[in-house]
Amino acid sequence: MLRSEGERLRKVIVCTPEKEYFKVDNLRAHNIEEIADKEKAKTQHDELKRILRNFGSEIIDIPELQNHPNSIFTRDTAVCIPYGYIRLRMGLETRKGEEEWMSEILNSLGESLVGSIKDPGTVEGGDIILGGRVAFIGHSLRTNSQGVKQISEILKSMNYEIRAANLPKNYLHIGGAMTMIGPENILCCKNVFPEDFFKDFEITEIECPSSITSNVIYLGNQEVIADSSNYKAIEALERKGYKIHAIDLSEFVKGKGGPSCLILPIERKD
Repeated sequence: MLRSEGERLRKVIVCTPEKEYFKVDNLRAHNIEEIADKEKAKTQHDELKRILRNFGSEIIDIPELQNHPNSIFTRDTAVCIPYGYIRLRMGLETRKGEEEWMSEILNSLGESLVGSIKDPGTVEGGDIILGGRVAFIGHSLRTNSQGVKQISEILKSMNYEIRAANLPKNYLHIGGAMTMIGPENILCCKNVFPEDFFKDFEITEIECPSSITSNVIYLGNQEVIADSSNYKAIEALERKGYKIHAIDLSEFVKGKGGPSCLILPIERKD
């Protein structure tokens, strides 16, 4: 069950990079800036899993999808809610097929399919942030207007209040510009969202020099995983009394991903 990303992280799907992430024939087509160092990437991913495991999160580690280097970024392939999961439709052409792959995995875990995004809509999981009664949705380069409409209708039917925002082009997903850091608490970038977008929530606003500055993983109990180079978020959260697990994720930044991109949360519950 996952109602809010501000609750304790109980179960996640990850995908350890073994070979596909390093077999990139066309960087631009896969939206990857640079081929990652294999040993460094595996070490960094192992450290992420170690922190998740030590916190008490159950980890389901799946093999990469063949010929899909971005399949390590499991977050984008689906969204889990209290009733099951919604099958998404990838916005990047070279990622198409990952949604069916993840759907098979979720089915095998006993998760129920409760909705699907259909052509011509595209929605990626990084553009959906669940905040209890509110679903924050990003209209981005990866999540188009038809996709926003479809995902909004699905979530509205499940009693979510929809708040959608058009993202500046430098943000790949809404998850780079905001993260739930508690049931009613949000870390977000300044000058990105409309006035009153975060009405009824307490926000921690930061200057965002990169498109993933506000991308962290909230574990629960005021503990957060952050990329060690993300000084703006780390400093702001430490001032608020959060415990920060800072780890080097530089090999995944090369793939334009932040910490939360590497996990698909299946269950959160305080």
